[in-house]
Amino acid sequence: MTDRRSFHRALLGSALGLTAGAGAGLGGALWPSAVRAQYRVEIAGIGANQLPVAVVAFRGEEQLAQPVAPVLRADLVRSGVFRLIEAPGVMDESSQPVIADWRGRGADALVLGSATRLADGRIDVRYKLWDVVKGEDLGGQSVVVPAADLRLAAHRIADLLQKRLTGEAGVNATRIAYVTKGGGRYQLHIADADGLGDQVGLTSPQPIISPSWSPDGRRLAYVSFERGKAVVMVQNVADGQRRSVAAWRGSNSAPTWSPDGKRLVVTLSRDGPSQLYMLDLDTDGVRRFSFSNAIDTEATFSPDGRWVYFVSDRSGGPQIYRKRADDFSAEGAQAERVTFSGSYNISPSISPDGRWLAYVNRNGGFRTMLMPLDGGGAAQPVGDSTDDESPSFAPNSRLLLYATRAKGRDVLMTSTLDGSVRTPLLITGADVREPAWGPYTP
Repeated sequence: MTDRRSFHRALLGSALGLTAGAGAGLGGALWPSAVRAQYRVEIAGIGANQLPVAVVAFRGEEQLAQPVAPVLRADLVRSGVFRLIEAPGVMDESSQPVIADWRGRGADALVLGSATRLADGRIDVRYKLWDVVKGEDLGGQSVVVPAADLRLAAHRIADLLQKRLTGEAGVNATRIAYVTKGGGRYQLHIADADGLGDQVGLTSPQPIISPSWSPDGRRLAYVSFERGKAVVMVQNVADGQRRSVAAWRGSNSAPTWSPDGKRLVVTLSRDGPSQLYMLDLDTDGVRRFSFSNAIDTEATFSPDGRWVYFVSDRSGGPQIYRKRADDFSAEGAQAERVTFSGSYNISPSISPDGRWLAYVNRNGGFRTMLMPLDGGGAAQPVGDSTDDESPSFAPNSRLLLYATRAKGRDVLMTSTLDGSVRTPLLITGADVREPAWGPYTP
């Protein structure tokens, strides 16, 4: 399906599925103004125990290029926590709803609001939340933003509503990174969590793989082939400035950040077979972390920084192992195997709350799997697709983002952990891959 999978298979001894011509340059400036992609969001499942909420069209939003209520509705549904109740008409935050009517419609919560253009061109977005069950006004807020930030304002309101109604933070105002391939070029994108409002951070005729967010959300590490070989780069999200951090002889791949943001674990073949190395970003010092006669790659830290999970074929096929992050001993026995179901398990991702391991299993296809880390149950597939890659958790640990295929196209998929609510984000004109969900940022 993808370059990353081909590259991974190459590390494990199969034929390399990539070409990387020498002398490749960058096309276009870094971080230009937002490019509006064309997406279609579909809900593939209905989860249980969802809170029924009605979001009425905001007064005045029909005059704006970006209405607020549709973004709110999509955000709430995609969370898997809410079920939309039909809400005809237009109301604003000063309206007095007939609570009995909304109870009759089956709503537990009601959202009203307005969006008004001010004299300076900014937009004043106001909303109010009602508890329909108790008939209580739960209050609201006014947010004044530039017109270009209307989507972000809607995402933040959706997160506030989720927090107010469930006690858990939403993730709609966070960002995702992904790579597109089309027209003979590769592009690294940064987008809102719903896949819209994207910006292009890098364009290259050569592959870009394995984007990884720093814990503060300010930098991205990734692998670029623009120099004719795999090189690990670190790029600032705000201004696009970047530097090479791993360009040794052989392959340099699969960067992942330590929770403190001071180190990267990367896969290097500079001393022989591909092994894991710890790279200090302040000193550029590098220290070998794994010691085996096999291929060790695709590392990821546990949220507490105590463990490094990784893929190794030391047992004969790729499986997921873990090793203490402070253990630099050369004894292979120090690494303990984590996955045992099936003969091919790759691409580990640990949920931010430390409870779950997501990975890709090959068994008649590539499927995203979810396994509790407390030993309380077996791994279960997420959804029913069979060409998945690169699972990545939302920062609230409630959703997964991964790449897969739908209707013959490569797409991004967000899914609740039980797979009951799945939302494909379709991009017109390009194949999409290599997703990574960013952290909460101030």
